[in-house]
Amino acid sequence: QVQLVESGGGLAQAGGSLRLSCAAAKGTFSMYAAGWFRHDPGKERELVAAIGKSNSIKYYADSVKGRFTISRDNAKNTVYLQMNSLKAEDTAVYYCAARRVYSDSRLAKYDYWGQGTQVTVSS
Repeated sequence: QVQLVESGGGLAQAGGSLRLSCAAAKGTFSMYAAGWFRHDPGKERELVAAIGKSNSIKYYADSVKGRFTISRDNAKNTVYLQMNSLKAEDTAVYYCAARRVYSDSRLAKYDYWGQGTQVTVSS
């Protein structure tokens, strides 16, 4: 079992950057693959990026490819999402999630979720 806590959200200008962190307050995060999702009211929840149990396998949605980078530091029990060249359409609540086996499918079931962190990009 793992308990996830996100941080790093906030307000940014278009073209700016933010880095989200997802720390495992409880449990060993290295035993799980992870994903970052986002949800904006009126839109479907989107799988933004996913990462395996190490940094060797990653997935990015087309909407963020080349702008966002997912990574993890298992020594710190933390997964990151570096967001560069932010756009107004990146505005959403971002959630970190964990599952035992890596998947790049937006339909994959994740077992553990963080509470979410708001990202707002002003144009």
